Parts: sequence; structure tokens; C-alpha cells
Amino acid sequence: MLWPSAAVATKFGLQVAQPFVICITRFFIAGLLMLLISHGILRKRLPQKNEWKQLAIYGLLNISLYLGLYVLAMQHVSAGLGSLAIATNPVLISLMATLIFGHRLRLVTIASLLLCMGGVLLAAWPLFKHSFATPGGISLLMLSMIIYSAGVIYFSKQKWGDLHILTINGWQTLLGGLFLLPVAIATYDKTKNVWGFKMMAPVLWLAIPVSIIGVQLWLYLLRDNAVKASFWLFLCPVFGFIIASVMMQEPIGLLTIIGMLLTLAGLYLVQKNKSE
Repeated sequence: MLWPSAAVATKFGLQVAQPFVICITRFFIAGLLMLLISHGILRKRLPQKNEWKQLAIYGLLNISLYLGLYVLAMQHVSAGLGSLAIATNPVLISLMATLIFGHRLRLVTIASLLLCMGGVLLAAWPLFKHSFATPGGISLLMLSMIIYSAGVIYFSKQKWGDLHILTINGWQTLLGGLFLLPVAIATYDKTKNVWGFKMMAPVLWLAIPVSIIGVQLWLYLLRDNAVKASFWLFLCPVFGFIIASVMMQEPIGLLTIIGMLLTLAGLYLVQKNKSE
């Protein structure tokens, strides 16, 4: 539910701020808060040696490139389509795991993928008639999803030892923001940014419920099984359509409801067979 809310929050933020200003503000608030809790309150250890390299690479993939491209894409596609794109990640993650690591695609996984993707496309059909999107925006969106899926695979294959999840999330978020900072400075235009409640409300939502709470839950799932965890992303369009309908008046019809039910059926199938 938190994950697709980011698309709507981003759309509101883009009305009064530049894409990279939203990104940098969000990442620094979220990163510093998490590190304050992790190291200042919980007294968790700092990363060591090779862990810094792992965090930098993960931050580059998961924060700088993925979310940097995503917020650019959201200038040119609707909130509903932004949520829809997230649901392509289970397919990309499964295929990458198969191609790179030789993971076997079981029959139940293929069946679940087909059910979920069919449900997502069916649910999205009304949006293509009523929402705007440009070829460039869709291309940026899909490129961001490919990079995000690569980040998921990278995270799942690294040895993090006893490094606390809050520490991992805090440092990867802060490092990702630092990598984007030169771009934000180079493209900053003060006439396009109206600092105030209309900017900070969506930024704070993106920073705390999404970047901190949502990502913490996601990293917890990834430590169990990245491919199976990715199937939960099929719920993003379900919640995304509802949130976009309430907040931005995007349509929900019979096809959307049927598509949601198919998506839930596919998710149930793969979770029921999680031990396989």
C-alpha cells in the first residue's frame, strides 16, 4: 500500500518542485533519520570494509538510478501507470535470476506470473484510455524498473552479516542521495521550486512512510527470498489504482476489479507454494 502511494505523492510534489529537488530532499531526510535511529538510538555498528562498497553499489542502483529515473518519468505518465510499472518487477526479477544465476522457473511460478500479469494488464486497460503518457516517459519508467530489478538481485546475493536492516537502508539512501546531488545542483532553477507545505507534505510522505517504513518491510522480505518477495509487488497496482482514483480521480471499472482479483489469485498461488 505504501509503495504505490509514492506515485501519487510524486505527482503532487512535481506541481511545485523539480524532480531532483524532490529526490534529494526526500533521500537526505529519510537517510539521516534512519541513521540517527540506527547508530544514535539503537547503537548498531557502522558498516565495515567491503560493506561500504556494497552499500554504495546498492544505493546507486536502488536510489540514484532507479528513483532518479522514476521521478523524471512521472513528469510524463499518470500515477496509475507509475504504479502499474512496479508490477513488472517480479517478471524482470524472475528472468534475471534465471539468466544470471541459473535459477529454475517452476511451473507454479510461471502460472503465477501469467495470472498476475494478465490481471495487471486487464486492470490497467481503462487507464490507457483516460491517462496521458509519452513514449519517452514510458521508456524512462521501464528503464528504471530494469535497474531496480537488478538492484534487488544484487542485494539478495550480497553477504550483509549482522549489519542491521535499518543501517543498510539508511546508508544506501543517503549515499544514493549524495550521488544525485551534483545533478540536482547543476539543474536547479529556483523559479521552479516553491518551498512550503505543498512541497514538503509529499516529500515527507515519500521520506518517512515510503523510504523508511515501506523499504524496511521490503528489505525484510528480500532477506527471505528475493524472487518470491517480488510477487508482493503485484499488489502495487491494486492499491495504486485505488489511491489514484481517490486522490486524482483516475477510473476504476469492472475490468479493473476483475484484474485485481486475478492478481490476488496469482499472488496467493506463489505464496502458497513458497516452500518450493
